[in-house]
Amino acid sequence: MRVDVIGHNFEVTDAMRAYAQTKTERLSKFFDRLQQITVRVSKVNHKANAEYDVELILDVEKHDDFVSHAKAVDPYAGIDLVTEKGERQLRDFKEQLKEGKH
Repeated sequence: MRVDVIGHNFEVTDAMRAYAQTKTERLSKFFDRLQQITVRVSKVNHKANAEYDVELILDVEKHDDFVSHAKAVDPYAGIDLVTEKGERQLRDFKEQLKEGKH
């Protein structure tokens, strides 16, 4: 599984890239048919107290991509929020598959 961390108007540090990878790699235990995970971190404005917009795209085999968004003052907090949303989406999708509702 491939994990991409992309920054828009923002430089992604190695520590942030490693943090995002460890947080998102655990999503594979909820649904094993993940092909690619993309985390986009963008800075909304260039002020000192800027807000960060974090987007998570989960590419699942034989299904449309799952997309979740979060805004936070800290990019690490945004990664946490968006990972929780993605986890919930994968759990709901897996339950639908188990119950036979497509």
